[in-house]
Amino acid sequence: MESGSGEGTGGFSAMDDYETLISTTDADLLKRSWRNEKAAPEILQFESSLVQRSREQIQLMEETVEEFMKNGEDPLTVSLYQMDIDRTLFLLRSYLRTRLQKIEKFMFHIQKTADLWTRLSRQEQKFAKRSIEDMKQHLEQSVLTKLPDRYKSHLKQSVISEEDDMVMEPKLDAFVICRTRKFLGSLPVDDSGEENPLDMYAGDIYALRYKSIKPLIETGQLDLV
Repeated sequence: MESGSGEGTGGFSAMDDYETLISTTDADLLKRSWRNEKAAPEILQFESSLVQRSREQIQLMEETVEEFMKNGEDPLTVSLYQMDIDRTLFLLRSYLRTRLQKIEKFMFHIQKTADLWTRLSRQEQKFAKRSIEDMKQHLEQSVLTKLPDRYKSHLKQSVISEEDDMVMEPKLDAFVICRTRKFLGSLPVDDSGEENPLDMYAGDIYALRYKSIKPLIETGQLDLV
């Protein structure tokens, strides 16, 4: 991560984006996406291109290791390549597993929220649909069929409920730990209604409510840690 005194203008310039891009590897990007996904209370946008590139790199590295072993390459070199493969595999699998766990936990909420549903990959959407159908079937067979008609919804406690009060939702007002990637200037990060702007400098770490910094995370100006 970059650090500095915070001098300059707030936000990202085109040159800042370019310099960040060329100085960041896919391994760094995958680690960042993994950390953000692990720490965010809601499911984030699926990093389709990054995941595809990571899979291709893993396959290429595995082929390289096989070639090294056939040619009698130095065992230390082979070991270093294998460590790199294992690290990337761990990050990729943990990233995907974390997303599936969130889908299982918030599947009904994700399904009814268009913005969240479009964040899923096609495979994740299929998984969510299958999980929802399985949960509905389980609830109907084990519980709902034994209850009075007014309590047979898997979304509401009763027919008089105005909202889907049985649907679990992520706690967006939870506190998260975040780090600024660039000097962002003075920003309002308190949703209490009071004007309490916070001077956010590059590399600084803050404990803030997730919903107050959500746009900054989505635009890559903040990283969760």
